[in-house]
Amino acid sequence: MPEEKTREGLTAVVTGASSGIGKGIVLKLAAQGANVVFCARRTEIIEEMAAELGPQALAVTADVSKENDVEKLYEAAMERFGSIDVWINNTGVGTYGEFTDTPLKDLIRTIDVNLLGTMFGSHFAIAQFKRQGYGTLINIGSFGGRVAIPSGAVYSASKFGAAGLTTGLHQEMDLEDRNDIHICLVNPWVTDTPWTIHAGNYSGHEILVGPADDPEKVVDTVIGQIDEPEEIVDIGGKSTMATVARKLAPSVTDKSTGRFMSDMLKQAPPSPNTSGSLHEARTEGTGVSGDLRERLHMKAEGEK
Repeated sequence: MPEEKTREGLTAVVTGASSGIGKGIVLKLAAQGANVVFCARRTEIIEEMAAELGPQALAVTADVSKENDVEKLYEAAMERFGSIDVWINNTGVGTYGEFTDTPLKDLIRTIDVNLLGTMFGSHFAIAQFKRQGYGTLINIGSFGGRVAIPSGAVYSASKFGAAGLTTGLHQEMDLEDRNDIHICLVNPWVTDTPWTIHAGNYSGHEILVGPADDPEKVVDTVIGQIDEPEEIVDIGGKSTMATVARKLAPSVTDKSTGRFMSDMLKQAPPSPNTSGSLHEARTEGTGVSGDLRERLHMKAEGEK
């Protein structure tokens, strides 16, 4: 077996760490010896994580849609460790359902977290990187920020916005000849994390879309950007194919994506409307993985 990489002395800030990809990133970086400063709204969960990981870990309660909270996260990292080598903007929320069936407050919240949260984190991170002369910013996008998702139009809008922000920042670093400051965008495919529990859902059906990737694939790709940073990374063949298809045949791709998503949602079991954890954090859904692959498998078996 290859020797586990050692990251002693490296300090990474990770947002959205109480479950899913963010939690997986924190656990893996800590296991490799890095200092990890991480945030979420769920204080009890992240403080338990920090206690288990030891003095190299620091949990900060924060809502990334609030500038003051992100500043508090930044200041906590600097006070404890003195520098920041890597900042990973991972926090994300979503809403599913027809645009006019979804409350505006839920749509606004999606923009606030996914776009403004990424902007706030990027601002504090890059300012510090400029002061110290180096650093790596990794923003977690989505294939939905490359190919629009009907029933998730505002989610797509937020991720398209985050993609534009990241590309613009990458260009700024190039123009300023800041070769030791790296700006990366990672676009996962549908991933099996607890996101279906936390998403707002006004589709009338369970969120049952896929096939879904293993979250460890995303975790490994994100951490890999620390060693070999790239401007844009589409994770997996499905995400890459969707992106390429839209470049070659945008109209056809948009229509087929819309039909595919609509059909999958309508075939899923009924579900009541919910705002998920958009406005208030929920106690459930704390793992790195969710149950999406299992539910998709059960559905496929039932159709045989």
